[in-house]
Amino acid sequence: MVLRAIAKETDEAADKLLIGLHGWGANAEDLATLADYLPLRGFKMLFPDAPFPHPHAPGGRMWYGFPMGYDFQSEHDFAQQADLQESRALLQQWLGQVAEETGIPTERTAIAGFSQGGAMTLDVGLQLPLAGALILSGYLHSAPVPNADLGPVLMVHGRQDPVVPIARAHQSRDVLKSQAVDLTYQEYDMGHEISPLVLREIRLFCEQLPI
Repeated sequence: MVLRAIAKETDEAADKLLIGLHGWGANAEDLATLADYLPLRGFKMLFPDAPFPHPHAPGGRMWYGFPMGYDFQSEHDFAQQADLQESRALLQQWLGQVAEETGIPTERTAIAGFSQGGAMTLDVGLQLPLAGALILSGYLHSAPVPNADLGPVLMVHGRQDPVVPIARAHQSRDVLKSQAVDLTYQEYDMGHEISPLVLREIRLFCEQLPI
C-alpha cells in the first residue's frame, strides 16, 4: 500500500467500505477513534495517513502545506502545488489498491473527509463512481470533476467554524449544485469539529446509501 492506513472492522461479513480522510495536522489514529461511535453494519472502515509530516504538530500529517498565514479569506492556486499533486496521485493509487485487496469496488465505497481531508474528497473522491461522499467542515481547493455515476454527497459545516469560514462551505455547495451533484447540505451551530450530531449524520447517510 502506498499509504499507511488503520483498519476498523465492526462487521466480519462487511461488503461495503467507509474511508475516512483526516485533516491538516491530524493523523489516521485521530479519525479512527470515531469508528467506535459509528456502529455501521455491513461496513469495513479504513483511515489512511496523509503522506507528508506536519511541520509543527508532532505526529501530525498533512495532504499539502498552506501558504504562511493563510486564513481561507483569499484565493490561492493549491492545484499548482507539487505536494498536492503528489498526494492526489498517491490517494488515487491507494484507492485502487484498496478496491483490489478488499474486493469492495468503488461503487460500494463511501469516502468521508474532514477539513483538508474534505478538500481531498472533493478533489479525488468525486472523480470516482463512489456510493457516496461526505464533506465535513471541508472546502474546495480545485475545480471538482464529478463522476457521472457518483452517488449522493453530504456536506456538513459549522456556522461558527473559526478555521474554514462558512462562506467557503457556501461556495463549495453552490459549485456542486451547479454541476447537478446529488447534494444534501447541512449546517449547525458548531465550530470546526465532528460533533455527536455530525456522527449521527454520517451514520444515517451511510445507512441510507442504496447499496
